[in-house]
Amino acid sequence: MKKLGNRINWPFHSGSQLSTLLSVRWIGQCGDGIFQSALASFVLFSPERQPDAISAAGAFAMVLLPYSLFGPFVGSFLDKFSRQKIVQYANMLRLIDLIAISLCIKFGQLGVALTVLVLVAFGINRLILAGLSAGLPLIVSKNELISANAFAVTGGSIGVVIGGGIGFGLKKFFDLHGRSDLSDAKIIVLASLCYLTSAIISVRLGRSAIGPVLHAESVKASGSQDIREGFRILREHPDALRGIIATALQRGGLTALTLMGLLLERNTYNPANNPDAGLSGFAYALGIAGVGIGIGSIMTPFFVAYFGRHQWIRIMMSTPIFLLSLFAISHQEWLLISTAFFVGMCGQAVKVTNDALVQSQITDEYRGRVFAFYDIAVNGAIVTGAIVAAITLPPSGISIVLPFITILVYGTTSLVLLRRSKFFIARPL
Repeated sequence: MKKLGNRINWPFHSGSQLSTLLSVRWIGQCGDGIFQSALASFVLFSPERQPDAISAAGAFAMVLLPYSLFGPFVGSFLDKFSRQKIVQYANMLRLIDLIAISLCIKFGQLGVALTVLVLVAFGINRLILAGLSAGLPLIVSKNELISANAFAVTGGSIGVVIGGGIGFGLKKFFDLHGRSDLSDAKIIVLASLCYLTSAIISVRLGRSAIGPVLHAESVKASGSQDIREGFRILREHPDALRGIIATALQRGGLTALTLMGLLLERNTYNPANNPDAGLSGFAYALGIAGVGIGIGSIMTPFFVAYFGRHQWIRIMMSTPIFLLSLFAISHQEWLLISTAFFVGMCGQAVKVTNDALVQSQITDEYRGRVFAFYDIAVNGAIVTGAIVAAITLPPSGISIVLPFITILVYGTTSLVLLRRSKFFIARPL
């Protein structure tokens, strides 16, 4: 392992710009975790609301599909205007949006207004993460991208888990002193303060630190031309495109398994009339998955140095298959927890490695649009995974079919989409 470590380029010397970018991302994603815990509590774990796979899948589709429609156009802004300013103003807008969401929940305005505000919150979140990912290669060298992404993505994912834990803990505390919906509103206000902090810290980046590096032909492009240019550049880098599709498919399978775990904890492992027990069980499973996510990112720079990016993605796509096979046969809670750990670990390894692959191959003038497309592909796969779960899962969450579908997708992706004859270094890195 020492030999592997010596081959890794750690980004510690990249200076204050990297630490500022990481702070903006990590604090914002901690806010995401707090916000999402309150939203999950309100929608899925309230005593008066009995969730099923269809309602849960509908929630995923509601918050993700709108960005998938507008993402290509929004992504073009990341290639034309200061990404630092976009991140700063987007965080401020997200702060205002969450305050409005908390007021809707507090006063019982649960219709179209709340739905639109939640859609805006998730859309802004994806724009911010795409902007930070597109700008990362401008403040670290190509050789540092794997380790820099490991820090960025791992810290962000752990931030979401920590935020979720904070939200779940505050939920129990606030419920002792008031009604459940009011507790959720208070937690969302707390999440909004994380976005305020991210906006303030982002000022330290400087207007041009994370790009874009403007090019005349890129500035003139607009609308549908932006989308065509993004697709054209990806066709010229087929390994980056295949890596994006593989990452999306992995996230789709992870989403389907998450919904399965949610229903198992809510309606099978715990009494259906005790949503707090189901919420605690689900939070514990997510926490274990978070540990796996952290380990997946930490180990990735070592093994990429040994196997290379392409082979490591192939390995990580197929690694969870054995445990998924056991979980398909036996739906014991310890197997759910173990599966959450390994699927989270392998999924994060795929994501970190492919982010660096895309960043290293796509020039800055197109990087914002490519990462917007990346987000759209992932969002579409997440919604598809949720729909497959809705079709195959009973209210109890017990299913043999869904784990085997996930196995089929992961295996086919590794053996066919990522086969050596097609998935290789198409251009020097």
